[in-house]
Amino acid sequence: MPATLLQRNPGVPFDSSWFSDVKINFPSVKTRAETLGKLRSIKKDYQAAWLLRAVSCLDLTTLAGDDSASNVRRLCFKSKNPIRYDIIDKLGVKDLNITCGAVCVYPSRVLDAKKALNDANASDIPIASVASGFPAGQTPMHIRLLEIKDAVANGAKEIDIVLSRTHVMKGDWLEVYNEVKASRDACGDAHLKTILATGECGSLENVYKASMVSMMAGSDFIKTSTGKEGVNAILPVALVMVRCIREYHERTGFKVGFKPAGGIRSAKDALVWLSLMKEELGNEWTQPTLFRIGASALLIDIERQLYHHVYGRYAAGHEFAIS
Repeated sequence: MPATLLQRNPGVPFDSSWFSDVKINFPSVKTRAETLGKLRSIKKDYQAAWLLRAVSCLDLTTLAGDDSASNVRRLCFKSKNPIRYDIIDKLGVKDLNITCGAVCVYPSRVLDAKKALNDANASDIPIASVASGFPAGQTPMHIRLLEIKDAVANGAKEIDIVLSRTHVMKGDWLEVYNEVKASRDACGDAHLKTILATGECGSLENVYKASMVSMMAGSDFIKTSTGKEGVNAILPVALVMVRCIREYHERTGFKVGFKPAGGIRSAKDALVWLSLMKEELGNEWTQPTLFRIGASALLIDIERQLYHHVYGRYAAGHEFAIS
């Protein structure tokens, strides 16, 4: 389903009764999460198909201090042509026109990404921009909102904000709600992804509460991590978040997307995350309208596995374009 046809989450009034008494059974969560990686086996043509789906859900990312127009341009070209032409041809999927789900850059690089995508005839690939004081969330609120508006004005179609962990740790949930809602308003038509920075939330109960409050405030996606924390995307935390998404959908009828980010580097990992979405939320949440993976190195391993599927051997690293 194209993103334009998916009804956005408008949010609901703040109501602490939706989450105030939540309790998380950690041993049960851990046990369920462990089954995902150990008991699933996707092979041969099915594996290739799932890996192509993972590519379409990938937010190809560069968030480095030395980012420049040239490496953003390379990233954008790779997002348009994520898999080598010969592999696509042998798989017989040329007509699918597979691209990455988005490119993700700093606000200062949005204009570079826009120009590069236009030059590559790929203006339909969304630009996602981290904003709102990424990655610490310690910037004054009025500056965060200006950063969001500037990124949108320059061409960003998706904004990844980061929650203030201070409010989360103190349990100031109304303040969290107000900040996310203000960010949603600043986004205008751009979709809002809210990064919880789960490795710094303190508990699974806080992860659940932060997830619910972010959705109540109008987030279109909730995202695990900035990729800069000590602990990033892990399955027990993701399980809590996706079940919160399911509960929000049951309460309101609105579908909210999920984005794991940080530490997802192998094709095998991508298959596990897709399995999680399919089993917990259903097939619609394996599409890029409701599921994204934030990564930079992952695409190389997916391409490597697809090469092996087609040719029966692994290619050397230099045979693939840098993403």
